[in-house]
Amino acid sequence: MAKFFIDRPIFAWVIALFILVVGGVSITQLPISQYPPVAPPAIVINVAYPGASAQTLEDSVLSVIEREMNGSPGLIYMESVAQADGTGSITISFEPGTNDDLAQVDVQNRLSRATPRLPAAVTQQGVRVDKSRNNFLMFVMLSSDNPNFDPVALGDYAARNVVPELQRVVGVGQAQLFGSENAMRVWIDPAKLQGFNLSATDVNNAIRAQNAQVSSGTLGDLPNIPGQAIAATVTVNGQLVNVEQFKNIVLRANTDGSTVRLKDVARVELGGQSYATSARLNGVPAVGVGVQPTPNGNALQSAKAIRAKMTELERYFPQGVKWAIPYDSSRFVQISITEVVKTLLEAVALVFIVMFLFLQNWRYTIIPTIVVPIALLGTFASLLALGFSINVLTMFGMVLVIGIVVDDAIVVVENVERIMSEEGLSPLEATRKAMRQISGAIIGVTVVLISVFVPLAFFAGSTGNIYRQFSAVMVASIAFSAFMALSLTPALCATLLKPVEAGHHHEKTGFFGWFNRGFARTAKGYEGVVARILRRAARYLVIYVAIIGAVVFTYTRLPSSFLPQEDQGNIIVNVQLPPGATQERALSVMQQVEGFILKQPEVESMVGVMGFSFSGQGQNAGLAFVTLKDWEERKDPAHSASALAGRAFGALSGIRDAFIYPLSPPPIPELGNASGFSFRLQDRSGAGHDALISARNQLLGMASQSKVLAQVRPDGLEDAPQLQIDIDRDKANALGVSFDAINATLSTGLGSSYINDFPNRGRLQRVVVQADAPARMQPDDLLKLNASNTQGQPVPLSAFATTKWVTGATQTVRYNGYPAIRISGDAAPGYSTGAAMAEMEKLAKQLPQGFGFEWTGQSREEKLAGSQAIVLYAFAILAVFLCLAALYESWSIPLSVILVVPLGVLGVLVATMLRSYSNDVYFQVGLITIIGLSAKNAILIIEFAKDLQAQGKGIIESALEAAHLRFRPIIMTSLAFGLGVVPLFIASGAGSASQRAIGTGVLGGMVTGTALAVIFVPVFFVVVRKLFKGSARQHEADKRHAEAAGIAPEQPQP
Repeated sequence: MAKFFIDRPIFAWVIALFILVVGGVSITQLPISQYPPVAPPAIVINVAYPGASAQTLEDSVLSVIEREMNGSPGLIYMESVAQADGTGSITISFEPGTNDDLAQVDVQNRLSRATPRLPAAVTQQGVRVDKSRNNFLMFVMLSSDNPNFDPVALGDYAARNVVPELQRVVGVGQAQLFGSENAMRVWIDPAKLQGFNLSATDVNNAIRAQNAQVSSGTLGDLPNIPGQAIAATVTVNGQLVNVEQFKNIVLRANTDGSTVRLKDVARVELGGQSYATSARLNGVPAVGVGVQPTPNGNALQSAKAIRAKMTELERYFPQGVKWAIPYDSSRFVQISITEVVKTLLEAVALVFIVMFLFLQNWRYTIIPTIVVPIALLGTFASLLALGFSINVLTMFGMVLVIGIVVDDAIVVVENVERIMSEEGLSPLEATRKAMRQISGAIIGVTVVLISVFVPLAFFAGSTGNIYRQFSAVMVASIAFSAFMALSLTPALCATLLKPVEAGHHHEKTGFFGWFNRGFARTAKGYEGVVARILRRAARYLVIYVAIIGAVVFTYTRLPSSFLPQEDQGNIIVNVQLPPGATQERALSVMQQVEGFILKQPEVESMVGVMGFSFSGQGQNAGLAFVTLKDWEERKDPAHSASALAGRAFGALSGIRDAFIYPLSPPPIPELGNASGFSFRLQDRSGAGHDALISARNQLLGMASQSKVLAQVRPDGLEDAPQLQIDIDRDKANALGVSFDAINATLSTGLGSSYINDFPNRGRLQRVVVQADAPARMQPDDLLKLNASNTQGQPVPLSAFATTKWVTGATQTVRYNGYPAIRISGDAAPGYSTGAAMAEMEKLAKQLPQGFGFEWTGQSREEKLAGSQAIVLYAFAILAVFLCLAALYESWSIPLSVILVVPLGVLGVLVATMLRSYSNDVYFQVGLITIIGLSAKNAILIIEFAKDLQAQGKGIIESALEAAHLRFRPIIMTSLAFGLGVVPLFIASGAGSASQRAIGTGVLGGMVTGTALAVIFVPVFFVVVRKLFKGSARQHEADKRHAEAAGIAPEQPQP
């Protein structure tokens, strides 16, 4: 192949340019995101049952739907949560790689089987099925300094004009309104109702009857009579449209001509449809829209499009309404990708410097540098073809691969240059001879490196998806670089290089002369050392065994985790008040939080959401998203996100009325919203809610004693006091009050009854009836409500009912169909999350019979990944061994290559320990890369030694000669790779934690791998060759290979 391209340089250029063009085009087409879709695809079912308690909702709605969901193809786990405010959700997670559109259709079909069994109130509210991303891309806030525009009016404006527009933006999954649209609110006064002998049911029926659509037909419709000249539509104003008309609804017409109208017993106003959630911007009430992205959207494009859309909508805003985007997570994506691109360019520059230092000639240096953009652009083209995206991981892959990409080209150029200076051949002849010698080695190296990275692609779970990003980039780049080394590089060598007279090589003056003399001295010293060692190879194997022992020891000591914690430029503050606390109390706590946070020097803005938190929904919950200033302005670690979260935790723990938990968001938001572990304690034997709570308390008690665990906390809302109404059914029946009537009275008076809809400025909005606020504040108020009996007379509830206080659940959770409790926590400093998870499992086994546990989210992935790591390394090493055995037609030679692996691994482990990092996904990728690179250095030496031995030299002599010949290219390629990852090693700013994590391991491995390999590889070759002599057939094959490579039987050079 090389010969073909040496004779046709233009052909080689055409192929290279073609790759460049395709790659350039594909960069513009690739989506950009921070991480690939790592979390399992999830579908969320949302239900609302106004006025129902959490337990009622769980029993009558969620468990019914859950039963139907079992057996959905690809389902891995489902979790349902019922809140005391009557809202519930079921999150169904599927195997990674499941088509989420099909999953959604399947869930919808299964839901339709459950729908007939759900209460009417639930189906009237509508059951929603959405694809979930539980992370917010951004918050769009609307605020107004116009007094006519209160938050309810602002919410209505947003619901009509902003949310639908944002939902249409490409890449937006859901737009959640924190605020509310308008509704016709009818606030009834139970005392007045009683005075007129009316009940709530009468009000509901009157509204239903008098606010109705009428389709009244046409005047003069066909068939008509001859001579009919006109036809016209008849309209009846059946639906009421404004407050006045609702006030005049007739409840009862008396025989004396007097009437009781709605305005006599109730206050009617255009209010909010729900008062549950509200938003605040920097301490001022506002309306928020939380935008959640679709799973495969391009975060950067969506964020841009949303800003453009808001600028366009701004023209139509009412007087005094302003918009702002205080929280935008795409900022971090943008910056971290830019940072990696900068690192990429630094790496290319450093690699160029290394090559120039060794080759000392622009022409030689340009040739390998040309290969870099071609291989990288080729990789972008293959990413597009494979359906990947540009994300932090694929970009890391690019940085790692730069050093590897130039390797092949360096080996070619170095060999051509050596042959020209030693034998004085013309560039064309020297290239031909050089390519005969090293084509085999290049193909061998490529096959080995690819075979190391291919097993990465076959991993399960979300870690598999992370590995696939690296795997795709590495395999594609290495393949392109090898192809270039066999086509474009030799063509360039033959055409670009100038002839050199034999022996001309070392006559340099100045800096380069000094460098060459120094390097020659080093090489001489190195050969002396190797010669001494080879005479007593056996005792060096003892050192090698010691190294293996050190590797095993350090590997078991390394703490494990999933991904390093990043400073993403924002923190989240979860605010949780005691059960039963009102929004007024929550608001005063939120104002204290705002007071502290907004004074901090790092903080840019803060969005608060009331009535909603990670633990659940309710008046006692709140959540704040705090955006920090740019990374450039807070270089000092004391101003990092995690430092601020720690400071805030200390300062805010003084607030007595609430539990406030600031946290730095996790690296991959879809896998859970806090770092640490997510644990689900399940009641598998139907022991009941109280037994589950006591088991939870027992578990938390044991966890607080443990040295391995820290901050173990229940994730969710605590049980709260509830008022229970006991109805004496015998008395009720004697008074002629049916159970339906009691039900209607309670649900209308305390919950709210959604009666029907009315048209309001082109949009159907709800009509909601509820008792006015003063009539439902105290337990006694309930008993004053009236239910109508069979004669139509109102009977107060106090005639047949009593109340008492009990404790009950404000939130119930089910995991995989069992009642469950969410528990989250962290590893104590100095312990890994892996150790913390093992400890939790040990403690959970001590609980009474019938309680089980499962891991979810990131912890589940970590559990799957941890067990896979060792298998992964074994496969990588096995792949290398088998590929080499096939290439060299021998079982013994690959063995001498494989023995090198622990030498590189040692460096990875030591470097990681010195910087006290942990065994995470990046560490594993680094380790695999080093396995491939160590093997590559060994191949370069062993390939030559084998050929020399086949030509009749002694084993030790051929090992020495090969070490002498390949010392320079090995040092060069290793330096090129090592310096290529230095920018990763010293990274700072946005996204730097991941860069440092990956750079540290790889750099450490490269240093020890190269330093020890150049000494040990000849030892391995000698030992293995002495033990395994090889058959006659193999000697013949080796001889043919050596002759083809142009290493003739010759006298050793002086």
